[in-house]
Amino acid sequence: MNAPTTTASDLPTVVIGAGPIGLAAAAHLAGRGLEPLVLEAGPAAASAVREWGHVRLFSTWAELVDPAAEKLLAPTGWTAPDSAAYPSGADWAERYLQPLADALGDRVRYGATVTGVSRLGRDRVVDADRERQPFTVHLRHTDGRTERLTARAVIDASGTWSTPSPLGGDGLPAPGEHEASARISYRVPDLDDPAVRARYAGRRTAVIGSGASAFTALAQLAALARETPGTHASWIQRRGIGDATFGGGEADQLPARGALGLAAKAAVDDGHADAVTGFRTATVEAEGAQLVLVAEDGRRLEPVDEVIALTGFRPDLSFLSELRLGLDERLQAPVALAPLIDPNQHSCGTVYPHGAKELSHPEQDVYLAGMKSYGRAPTFLALTGYEQVRSIAAALAGDHEAAERVELVFAETGVCGGSGLFDTPDAPDTTQTEESGGCCAAPPTLQIGATAPATTGGC
Repeated sequence: MNAPTTTASDLPTVVIGAGPIGLAAAAHLAGRGLEPLVLEAGPAAASAVREWGHVRLFSTWAELVDPAAEKLLAPTGWTAPDSAAYPSGADWAERYLQPLADALGDRVRYGATVTGVSRLGRDRVVDADRERQPFTVHLRHTDGRTERLTARAVIDASGTWSTPSPLGGDGLPAPGEHEASARISYRVPDLDDPAVRARYAGRRTAVIGSGASAFTALAQLAALARETPGTHASWIQRRGIGDATFGGGEADQLPARGALGLAAKAAVDDGHADAVTGFRTATVEAEGAQLVLVAEDGRRLEPVDEVIALTGFRPDLSFLSELRLGLDERLQAPVALAPLIDPNQHSCGTVYPHGAKELSHPEQDVYLAGMKSYGRAPTFLALTGYEQVRSIAAALAGDHEAAERVELVFAETGVCGGSGLFDTPDAPDTTQTEESGGCCAAPPTLQIGATAPATTGGC
């Protein structure tokens, strides 16, 4: 008697990454009666989130819990956190993402790094019967074993955390950057860690970047400078300082974000940091035990002991090279999505909700979701990712009406995920009350010093 034939519809949908969007994708697939298989390179759920666990999000719990995931968690006795509170990355991982992974059970596999995805028996050149073939997913386990799985569809929600952008102004590592790697960090430092704190205390640090991560690093170094003499930061920006440099400040409808921008401004105003504008790093030179950054225009900054490069992230597309992806040539995001998220025109609050249609590729049933789908654009937020995977799951289930329906409505300014300050004596109280107007109230006024003149060169 012949064994029953396995068809593509019997195979699982492989989800790459057990982060917030990957786990939400699995919850939506399960809710649709489709079998997910989540492959996570790390040893636990949300391994990337845990690496920035010391950083607080701007989003409240209300914007960080996916509805399908909450439904899956309900029978487990899970208790939802206070919807108005702002969690740290560690809170998000421990109080929501790991319980969600646990609820999915053996549908989540850890220590499984995806090294390649293709069509079974078809490289990217072959047309014949291509769409009738299942996907083949190659894995490497932590013990060195390799494995090949087959899948009916693939959702890559692996994010961009593992591939930070270099500090070179041309998008490539600057000459000398690799050689100086022991003194260059590409993450917001955890200054509560004694070893990390000792690395920056009493030293000069260059902070490169103009986003929320750079604000956070500047504010933390300024706080360290108040305690440890000799601590100083040089804030290096590729652009100039304008009205929007520090975010919305007191007028920002997201209090935590506005307070963070004001804290970064105070770091400059109070003399704990100096601002260097229009500086695009060309080379990194060693000068004794210190580093000297040299710009494309020849300017040389005063030597620093450490560099924190917060210049964004980019997608790792290497393991998808045998798939036919349709990506925008600038953002490395899906072609139909790119104009909706272009950071030259959009912030996270002005990105229109989108789904399977905008995330589709020439290779049918392959989707990049979450931060990975945004390529190099920094405007992503969790709610957008949850809407993405809701739509993708509907499309894979054949419910095209639901896939095309928009079920997410943003507040006027949206809710931007990202880094924020922990509770400190001088941080504003962002507790939600009826009087505060909820998430869109203006933050309390922060007193800052007189504006210091920005410098365009080293000091």
